Amino acid sequence: MARRSPKEAAVARIVLEPEVTACSECGRRMHVRNYRRRRIYRLSGPALLECKLVQCPNSACPSHHRTFSPEKELILAMPRWLIGWDVFCWLGHRRFARHWSVPQLRAELLDSYAIVLSEDAIEEYLQRYQCMLAARQQDFALLQEAYATTRAVVLSIDGLQPEKGHETLYVVRELGHERVWFAQPLLSSATEEIRPLIVQAKEWAERLGCRVRLWMSDKQDAFVKTIASVCPGVPHRYCSNHFLRDLAKPMLELDSHAKVQMRGKIRGLRGIEREVLKERAAAQASQDKDRKRSVMVAASAPHGLDVVLDYCAAVRGIINDSQGGPLRPPGLRMSKALGDVRKSLRRNLRLKKGGTRQRCWND
Repeated sequence: MARRSPKEAAVARIVLEPEVTACSECGRRMHVRNYRRRRIYRLSGPALLECKLVQCPNSACPSHHRTFSPEKELILAMPRWLIGWDVFCWLGHRRFARHWSVPQLRAELLDSYAIVLSEDAIEEYLQRYQCMLAARQQDFALLQEAYATTRAVVLSIDGLQPEKGHETLYVVRELGHERVWFAQPLLSSATEEIRPLIVQAKEWAERLGCRVRLWMSDKQDAFVKTIASVCPGVPHRYCSNHFLRDLAKPMLELDSHAKVQMRGKIRGLRGIEREVLKERAAAQASQDKDRKRSVMVAASAPHGLDVVLDYCAAVRGIINDSQGGPLRPPGLRMSKALGDVRKSLRRNLRLKKGGTRQRCWND
């Protein structure tokens, strides 16, 4: 499905004529040698492109064995693409500006525009969109236009490692315009490998006519030494996000230890769920024997059993939650959430007449 061209009968036919009719080598008029027909998806509907391929008739001409296609074809779609530029831009905008998922993009294309693309094809087009966007961001003419009125820049460098053992992508950003200048994958963070990135950033700033007012990083030794040698006298500050994370490491270690202790006290969730499910199965079996009893069970027992299962699911979700970060430690959030569950259980016990008054939760 990823490479299936549109097969609908109602396809708009677009004939593309060559703009240049004279050979650039000998000057003779070129003749139509062949046709190239391709179908593409467009937001306005599928289209059939008929491109006239021309060739110089002079056998002695160096361009005799070459065929030339219309330049307008590239305005509609890139070579060997099944979608036009409008669909391509639509995918990129929905994915990166509105954060749509690939299945959501595929469903919307099918429902609204009758465009049938597989998820693999959409992911491939999105990768090409990213490559084009990255190439455009590094166009120096666009950089000069963006920094025409800027006299000083604030630069930052940071390493992004998706998985341990893989290459780390070191990204250089300009914080004033919130723009990524360039990125390069490196196997290590040694000073010799980091130095070319700092040198390149300094050269870009000089070509733009800007001075480097400040560097910002996570204060790795390689960053500190290289920035001090390449940009002497330029302040080098600690990134606030990395500073908070490093500052909170002892607290997060204690928080993690507290989480382990709280998880150790909460036992038997799976056993409670097994008992509830067993009781529900027994109640379901009894419905087949006695219809009157099944009405009573449906009115009372399943409701209480569902409440118990909901409590178990809530507690399991609380003890498995590891989000929060240094400003909202997960252990502190876990303790507060478990306290709310405890209070809820006590309220239910007080409301139940004739119920037990003993504590059902281990403080």
